[in-house]
Amino acid sequence: MNAIISASDLAGALAGANPPVLLDVRWQLSLAAAAGEPPFDGRAAYGAGHLPGAVFVDLDRELASAPGGRGRHPLPDLAVFGAAMRRAGVSSGRPVVVYDGGPGWGAARAWWLLRWTGHPDVRVLDGGLPSWEGPLETSVPQPAEGDFVPVPGADGLLDADGAAALARSGVLLDARAGERYRGEVEPIDRVGGHVPGAVSAPTTENVGADGRFLPAGELGARFKELGVSQGVPVGVYCGSGVSGAHEVLALAVAGIPAALYVGSWSEWSSDPERPVAVGPDPQ
Repeated sequence: MNAIISASDLAGALAGANPPVLLDVRWQLSLAAAAGEPPFDGRAAYGAGHLPGAVFVDLDRELASAPGGRGRHPLPDLAVFGAAMRRAGVSSGRPVVVYDGGPGWGAARAWWLLRWTGHPDVRVLDGGLPSWEGPLETSVPQPAEGDFVPVPGADGLLDADGAAALARSGVLLDARAGERYRGEVEPIDRVGGHVPGAVSAPTTENVGADGRFLPAGELGARFKELGVSQGVPVGVYCGSGVSGAHEVLALAVAGIPAALYVGSWSEWSSDPERPVAVGPDPQ
């Protein structure tokens, strides 16, 4: 099953016999709070206009637990996550489509969580809200309660030790901007740099200027150049497990399974005992 869906195909699915549940995960990485300014308000953006029938999901409160030693966006409490999904109408027997306002990071986090916890049919709207040419609405829907109960998968999740091991035995991709990987700048975390052995692979290079994913063949060629090959395990991390989920999604589009280190650099760099590499060389 494809992990993404075009706006035109979504319009057709919404008019079909079993329309998908729509989740709006408007979220942006924002440094405003550090500067004492109001951060991006996804709920307000949702209220100003959203896809008909879409339910807002709060990434910081429902797709993550409170920041701390496990990073800025650690895994959510599964009871909280499950309740949020059922409130939005998510059921195991009904497809789900997730979108955001761009660049797709928030939607990918919801996609990854739903897939990792057992939902069989989840896709991300390719290009997000800007790709949608249909009408928007401002009313808040009240969907019937869903029945989805999240059950964590046995695979697909890395902790810090697992990420360190994968950097030696497989391919560990760093989805952040190259300057953060190299340690030239670090606007958020304690120290700049990367996990020793990780390969720089900014997730922004997986999409075109319109915010849509590159064709599967182009993505596959890109990841091959980064060292990904058949049979070699692949993992991804970023700053806090959000943009990294977008890279896992890009890998899925290319037909490549990958695990996500959810704690990511925000967890790794908070531990002074963890080694840090800087510069363009993985080591």
